[in-house]
Amino acid sequence: MKKYDQEVRGLLVDDETRCIHYATETDRIAIKFYCCEIYYPCHLCHEEAGCGHHAVWPVSRYNEKAILCGNCGYELTITEYLQCDYQCPSCDAGFNPGCGLHKNLYFENEASH
Repeated sequence: MKKYDQEVRGLLVDDETRCIHYATETDRIAIKFYCCEIYYPCHLCHEEAGCGHHAVWPVSRYNEKAILCGNCGYELTITEYLQCDYQCPSCDAGFNPGCGLHKNLYFENEASH
């Protein structure tokens, strides 16, 4: 049973937003892409089925809700997500720390501001 109300597009494999590209236990977030404001489980799903106009979230909009916890449905702001130490602040479910390796695909670099 799906635990969230938002539509998540992409190649999903379960109801916690895991996809065919990332399906470990902690792969349970979806990201609202700045370019189309649609949730996808990962950059590869967006590349394959998205809007075709990839753009990253600007630092000036980090206060907007753009991360969905696939466990409880809580929507995190980008700032919350970047500061949550890979754990949902609502339900304590763990997120994949490996996602931090490619945050530049989703978010503008804070250091450039």
